[in-house]
Amino acid sequence: MGFLRRFLAFFALAFLLPVASHAGWWVWQTHAPDWRAADWTSAKLLPAATIEPEATIHVFAARVGRWRGIFAHHSWVVVKERGASAYTRFDVVGWGTPVRVNHREADGRWYGNMPEPVAEIRGEAAERLIPQIRAAVASYAYSNPGSYLAWPGPNSNSFVQHVLSEVPELREALPPTAIGKDWRADGVFAGLTASRTGIQASLFGLAGVSVGWVEGIEINLLGLVAGLDLRSPALKLPGWGRVGV
Repeated sequence: MGFLRRFLAFFALAFLLPVASHAGWWVWQTHAPDWRAADWTSAKLLPAATIEPEATIHVFAARVGRWRGIFAHHSWVVVKERGASAYTRFDVVGWGTPVRVNHREADGRWYGNMPEPVAEIRGEAAERLIPQIRAAVASYAYSNPGSYLAWPGPNSNSFVQHVLSEVPELREALPPTAIGKDWRADGVFAGLTASRTGIQASLFGLAGVSVGWVEGIEINLLGLVAGLDLRSPALKLPGWGRVGV
């Protein structure tokens, strides 16, 4: 009983309190009432492809719509080959065929929410990695209609985490609020993190722990993540996400 009380106190302090405080902040913000009224236009984070000759790779994440934005981000991957006249965006959605190509603007707002840059690679390194990214997109196992599951996964963040795992040279981690990133197809999993810089143990994406240089220290309970960023010191708080430098 003593252990249970300590666990419940830890869960309330590290998980429930941050989510509740972020919910209180979120409800005071202005949000689109539905997807039709939301702004999906470019956030102008990327220059026109025609004026940027070098190859580029970008990973973005943005808060999802309505009440789910309290604790969740949606993420996607953008690539542009050297000399290409347009960007190519890959992400997964919850209706129809999950994997979409150029479903929205490359740097478009998601449900009216501004995208946040997660990773960026340019030049020769991007040229080398783009074929690997395209291969990772093609190899995603959950691309058939009906295979999407918002929680605990596979969802949009499970897809991007798959790309990060297949191309560890990207060397970045999704936000702690990217619910579904810890979902693993093999259910009970123990092995290397996506970046190959640490180790992870996960139970169907519902509980687990990760320790790595890129991922930092993360404890996952029911899809909510709390922990520390080691590379750029910061707290990882459920609801709020990464809070620090």
